[in-house]
Amino acid sequence: MLDVSTVAPIPEGVPDSMAERAYAAIRDRLIMLDIRPNAAIVENELARDLGAGRTPVREALKRLEMDRLVVSYPRRGTFATGVDITDLAHISEIRQVLEPLAARRAAQVANAAMRSELRELADRTDRLDVAGIDRRELMRWDLTVHRAIYRATGNPHLRDVLVRHDDLATRIFCLFLDRMPTVAQHVSEHVALLRAIADGEADRAAELAHDHVTGFERAIRAVV
Repeated sequence: MLDVSTVAPIPEGVPDSMAERAYAAIRDRLIMLDIRPNAAIVENELARDLGAGRTPVREALKRLEMDRLVVSYPRRGTFATGVDITDLAHISEIRQVLEPLAARRAAQVANAAMRSELRELADRTDRLDVAGIDRRELMRWDLTVHRAIYRATGNPHLRDVLVRHDDLATRIFCLFLDRMPTVAQHVSEHVALLRAIADGEADRAAELAHDHVTGFERAIRAVV
């Protein structure tokens, strides 16, 4: 078995501006709850931590507000959005439709290079010692897998919608991460899904994606 540190996630691409880098870094902190729900966000502190100016941080926060990860109030400031378990049903309703659509489309349209990347990602996931890896790192791996599938659809509009809702779902997952006994199983399910997409098995890929999303919701509700 390989440790996750030796099987680094396949990147989405290197951000090409300070604003993009700030956005990616702050988004990760919000998703992984390093910035806790409802916590005040101080631009000066974030800028200092990231080695960035206030302008890139401010631009990043505007984008994150559109992603529903932060909220700004006049004369009060900017805060991380709360994590409300009642949002789970709304997020899952969208993902149960769009995740299978993305898996099906990726299986149908992905080019040879993308299929090779998905097979590699499936093999790397299969080799992970999922039981021995920090759960937060498993969730980052989960994000990597989903981003790869979204890219494989070739539909940037579908990808953007799915990224937003996957981020929101992951925040909920992270809130209950220490209480969930099925995290390793959840990540391992990606192996079959990735291989089905890479092999062009559109119906099977869509079915596996649907089961994956509904299983996520059941796992959360079981520990709430």
